[in-house]
Amino acid sequence: MDSSTFHLSVPLIEIILRGSVVFWFLFLIFRLILRRDMGNVGVGDFLFVVIVADASQNAMTGEAKSIADGLVLISVLVFWNVLIDWLGYHYRWIKKLVEPPPLILVRKGVLQTRAMRKEFISRDEIEAKLREEGIEHLSQVKQLQLEADGQLSIIQYDK
Repeated sequence: MDSSTFHLSVPLIEIILRGSVVFWFLFLIFRLILRRDMGNVGVGDFLFVVIVADASQNAMTGEAKSIADGLVLISVLVFWNVLIDWLGYHYRWIKKLVEPPPLILVRKGVLQTRAMRKEFISRDEIEAKLREEGIEHLSQVKQLQLEADGQLSIIQYDK
């Protein structure tokens, strides 16, 4: 192993800028498009993430070849991720900006088809979730909503 393995092969500022631009681009894609899939990752979703990771690697590193380049790039990505979490924790308006609000899919036993279409959630998927929770009919559901983490939560009418 030669000594260039541990030295930067790309200017530090270039790695920081490339990593930041790609991070924010991917963040917006995942925030605006892939909300539903965060909680339920299927094979297609996993494949998409792998392909995005591979495609974005070249955009982030350019001609980077050393371990130091990779470590700086990983540090930039971790920095942005931690900063967003920290800011979201301390500032409510930032949390609202980076975390989608819950989306109501069933209200008072009635399917909210517009919201379902927006997130590509079918009646069958909702009925499967109800069965998992031991609920037989939509009429038993006061509210079912898609949470920011992609999970479905159900509030039943009192029995």
